[in-house]
Amino acid sequence: MTNDDADADRDLLGHVLLPVATEEDARTTAAALEPYDPGRVTALHVVEKGGGTPDKTPVEQSEELAEEAYAAVRAFFPGAEDHTAYGRDVVDAILAAGEEVGATAVAYRPRGGNRLVQFLSGDRSLRLVTEADRPVIALPRDESGE
Repeated sequence: MTNDDADADRDLLGHVLLPVATEEDARTTAAALEPYDPGRVTALHVVEKGGGTPDKTPVEQSEELAEEAYAAVRAFFPGAEDHTAYGRDVVDAILAAGEEVGATAVAYRPRGGNRLVQFLSGDRSLRLVTEADRPVIALPRDESGE
């Protein structure tokens, strides 16, 4: 490992894992991360599997969504890598992907929704922040609240 690699390992933004769901989400999330000038970015799309029940969307459709999202991230970070994870639990998949790619941090934009929606969905943001084994960065939402 070179000194540059060692510095990147200690740098919070040395290698950021950027979970994205759709092309629009990827665009707004990457735009929110761009001003912080991360050293390396890996875009992550999680294909939710049903775990014994029908999948939310067909795998082929989910993989197409992932490719569109990756392209949107690369508009901001041309050298961005991509990583597709498959799992029943999105938070667990994000945390496992962080380990797999060696990310120094996970950066995400909190999704909207009132407290009832967050409660019913298990509040993924809370789980991501409290269960992570690496820093989690909540990127600011734009002024329109999107």
